[in-house]
Order: sequence, then structure tokens, then C-alpha cells
Amino acid sequence: MEKTYSIKTKRLIIRPLNETDYEMWKDAYISMLPPQNKWDQANSKPTSLKKSDFKKILTANKKNRKNESNVDYAIIDRKSKKYIGRVGFMSFIRSITQSAFLGYSLFNNHWGKGYAEEAVGAAIEIAFTKHKLHRVQAGIEADNKRSLRLAKKLKMRREGVAKNVVKLRGEWRDLVQFALTCEDRR
Repeated sequence: MEKTYSIKTKRLIIRPLNETDYEMWKDAYISMLPPQNKWDQANSKPTSLKKSDFKKILTANKKNRKNESNVDYAIIDRKSKKYIGRVGFMSFIRSITQSAFLGYSLFNNHWGKGYAEEAVGAAIEIAFTKHKLHRVQAGIEADNKRSLRLAKKLKMRREGVAKNVVKLRGEWRDLVQFALTCEDRR
């Protein structure tokens, strides 16, 4: 059974995309600025902004939510009703650890407004209360200063560096590992 959750914060709505979101989704990609840094590629424009391709994304998202391989949430500005980014969890482990990895990205025309902290904090709340996770993990490249600051603001614990752990932009990269458990949030 597919589980979908949503949460509202002061300025944002965090929820899965649905079929009525096509125009909002398309407008977000049309209005974004050119990539601003090497991490900005996560939001690179899809090869097609056709409604049929959007429906394929929704189908894939639904399948991924059902089997918890990748649970993706849209970040929507409550006031403007704009799609401004996404936050989600991947690599769920449901055995003895009850954990998942956190990922997020904001469209670059919405950077510097505090949305990431608000959205990721809300998503972590969903992870612990709705997905019943015990641990949320994040891996961040050492020179990604904004994401390192965000992890610290969210009171995530730095646990070390994993060497050559993920292939990004065609190369194996080290990631600074952060984690947060449900006990840390209490």
C-alpha cells in the first residue's frame, strides 16, 4: 500500500507531487536560473517538460513510495503556490536500523531565503513520525558549505567521512556523514 504524507510549515507545504501539479512543475523548471555551482545540477531541466513525461515521473514516484526505495516530496511555497524544490529519503533500511538517507534540492531562484532549513526540518519530522524511522542520515561533500551549515542548523551529528562512497559528476567522492535519531529530536 502506498503511503503519502504531507506537512505544512509557516511558509511551505511538503507533499508528493500529483497530476494537478503539472503546470506548477513545468513553470518551476522554466523559471530557474542557469546552474550556479556544481551541486545545482540536481535540478537540471528534464529533457522534456511534456505532460506525458510528467505523468511518467508521477508513476515512478508512486512506485518508489510504495516500495520505499526513494520517497520524494515537493516543496511548495504556501503564498505563491510555486514548486520551489524537493526533499526526500532514499535507501530505506527496514531491518534492525530503520533508517534512510536524506536528500534535498531547491531551485536556485529560491536560494538564500531559509526555505531549505524549513523544508528539510519538516521532512525529518515526517521521517520520524510518519515513516517511523529511527535514524536519518546525510552525506555531504566537504566543500558544500551551504549543506554543511544546514546539517549543523538542524542539529545533525557529524559522524566522520566516508571515503569514495558515491559516484557524483562522473567521479567517486568522499562524503561527510551526518545523522539524527528520533531520540536526538526529543
